[in-house]
Amino acid sequence: MDQQGRHAGSIETPASWVVACVALAVLSVSYGAPLVTVVALKPIAAEFGTDRAAPALAVSLTYIGSGMGGIVMGWIAGRVGMRPVAIVCGLMITLGLVLASYGGLYQLYASNLLLIGLLGGAGMFSPMLAYVTRWFDRRRGSAIALVSSGQYVAGAGWPLLLQIGVDEFGWRQTMRIYAVIIAVTIPALAAVFLRRPPELAAHPAATAGALAVTPVSGIPPNLVQALLAGAIFCCCVTMSIPLAHMVAFCSDIGIGPRPGAAMLSLQLAAGVIAQQIWGWVADRLGGLRTILFASASMAVAMTGFLLTQNEIGLFSVSAVFGLAFGGLIPGYILAIREIFPAGEASWRIPLVMFPGALGMAAGGWMAGLIYDGWGYYAPAFAAGILFNLVNLVLVGTLVPRHRPPRSVLAAV
Repeated sequence: MDQQGRHAGSIETPASWVVACVALAVLSVSYGAPLVTVVALKPIAAEFGTDRAAPALAVSLTYIGSGMGGIVMGWIAGRVGMRPVAIVCGLMITLGLVLASYGGLYQLYASNLLLIGLLGGAGMFSPMLAYVTRWFDRRRGSAIALVSSGQYVAGAGWPLLLQIGVDEFGWRQTMRIYAVIIAVTIPALAAVFLRRPPELAAHPAATAGALAVTPVSGIPPNLVQALLAGAIFCCCVTMSIPLAHMVAFCSDIGIGPRPGAAMLSLQLAAGVIAQQIWGWVADRLGGLRTILFASASMAVAMTGFLLTQNEIGLFSVSAVFGLAFGGLIPGYILAIREIFPAGEASWRIPLVMFPGALGMAAGGWMAGLIYDGWGYYAPAFAAGILFNLVNLVLVGTLVPRHRPPRSVLAAV
């Protein structure tokens, strides 16, 4: 190891982990924005005189906008750098929250789709992950797991605080307060820490191990991309149902909204812990196998929501659910880097994340529609399990045909 803390032939230094931690902080703050609407689902519906599917659609539009814009933002970040993209997108999220807090239902939709999603969150997740992968080669899976857990850190930390804000000040004032939090954190962090990543071409030895790619045998690259897109859509439909409706579900069955918010936080806190474990697993087994094992675990956990409405039981199932889904996003990002050339990462990663955003949008909205039609959530959880099984079929098609690259960790 040299004086800068870099292993021989590696691009990783202590600065790599500083950048990863800052990226984690940025995502943890930015992903709290749509959680205001998630926590205030019932009050917003009551104020506007609508079913729950109406405010749930606003959250879904955020995911759609983020996914659509992520492809373009990834392309822009690859050319102008991550710093200006993060600063501008953070300010757009701020503006979106402020405008949504002063309007009606359609202004809530427009703000979530265009500002919080398309021009805001779009520059946070996929482009940020693609950016961070350019700082790592030896422990890329672990770094991806750390950074991608930002959305779960947000979910673990913000719902209880936001629920208090909604109870004390109302959902509109809570949105404005959160807008100020974003405005004073994300631009400052981006301006100070998000600089140009090390160039992989300057370290040819680093490309010999973990940076090598191994295409899926017998399947054209673009078809592999399409199968991964279908797989992430299906698993995100499943994932989004408890995340979007846990508070309302617990309120319906007599447990109450605050325990429901605590369960939501538990799911995402468990996801944070699990992602670090899954990242370690992914560095050794590869991205596709990580997806397969995590998805199978999530299907088992989802079944638990059909089997209990006891408060202690639901807390237990929530913890298992969070531990299960924690491996999915790191698995997909690492799979893209293992299967496709590094130069394609800036657009292939957002391209595979976009169907995931659509899945998160579709799952939350679908569960709201199912609830409005049936009057309870069991059919929605059953639909989520069905989508999970389709995901297992798609990923299971790719796993036998792909041999992950030899881990650098095994060679040092």
